[in-house]
Amino acid sequence: MFISPLLKHRVATLVVSVAFMSACAKQAPPPPPPPMVRYVTVAPQSVPVVTELPGRTSAYRIAEIRPQVSGVILKRMFVEGQNVKAGQQLYQIDPAPYQASLDSARAALVKAEASVVSASALAERYKPLAEARAVSRQDYDNAVASLAEAKADVASAKASVETARINLVYTKVLSPIAGRSGRSAFTEGALVTASQTTDLVVIQQLDPIYVDVTQPSTVMLRLRRELASGKLTKSGENQALVKLTLEDESEYAHPGKLKFAEVTVDQGTGSVTLRAEFPNPDGILLPGMFVHEQIEEGVDPAALLVPQQGITHDSKGEPTALVLNAANKADLRVVKTERAVGDQWLVSEGLKAGDKVIVVGLQGVKPDQPLDAKPITVEELHQAASDPNSSQTR
Repeated sequence: MFISPLLKHRVATLVVSVAFMSACAKQAPPPPPPPMVRYVTVAPQSVPVVTELPGRTSAYRIAEIRPQVSGVILKRMFVEGQNVKAGQQLYQIDPAPYQASLDSARAALVKAEASVVSASALAERYKPLAEARAVSRQDYDNAVASLAEAKADVASAKASVETARINLVYTKVLSPIAGRSGRSAFTEGALVTASQTTDLVVIQQLDPIYVDVTQPSTVMLRLRRELASGKLTKSGENQALVKLTLEDESEYAHPGKLKFAEVTVDQGTGSVTLRAEFPNPDGILLPGMFVHEQIEEGVDPAALLVPQQGITHDSKGEPTALVLNAANKADLRVVKTERAVGDQWLVSEGLKAGDKVIVVGLQGVKPDQPLDAKPITVEELHQAASDPNSSQTR
């Protein structure tokens, strides 16, 4: 049987192609396994609602010391920057002219009292004579009037003595409060006046000390609504406890108490001023310091917390989470986060109790993709984060 060379070539090519395809079919790699992920199950828990607000410290009391009499300062009797006691003498103003005024007023009082004695004796002497018509009624009336004038002069003289005594006392400039002194604006030999507006020195009481912060009125309204609806419960019946973080990000050792909230909303900023009181026994807090205040405003009894590893952001900047469904596939959820609580996010919308949020192996996971998912607790996640070689992350 004759077979043409062209047919032989085609048959040989077909045989080679079939053999090559068979070899390729035998060497094709198996499909890749589903990505391995870890998830946490979201469960409601009681979480304190803490608001962190920036603020500044201010003195508990401020006394701007000014002279109440005029004169030359003879002596300064305190050390600048040191603590002074209430009633402690700070300055001594030249008392000589005020001592002289007091002596003069006392002499005038003695003279007035002597006039009373003389006028009283004359009135008593004229009284029986007037009744016997030995002297005129007018003379007796004049004697009685003179006695009244003498008594009035005594009262006026006593007032002058008291005024002179007070002015003499005012030459000793005293501190009305206990606190820390500032720098002295005047030295010995300086002339001061009772009507001057310049302070001699400022005394500030720093223990306790105030911290003033501002809170947006919208946040205050939201908290009140949540308290009224029962979503939040009060953290306590007494004043709310507050804590401080200092400028160097260190924690202040002593907690404080929220004293009051301003009743007027600032029209320019739409905020309300809150004032807290902190003990300051060591003098660490000084007026004007910038601090951050954490206020525990209530407790959310059914808060949903998600580890920060489980929250990402889409192209619009909205927070999202991958939630494992019943088919072991990932559903993309857009969520709403309220605030950070430690290393977790407080989620108010987009998740519910029992949802399985993927926290490990998010890279490359796509929605509706089969997954090899295993649970992981928050504690195990913390351990894995601190130990990169942990098997929990693989």
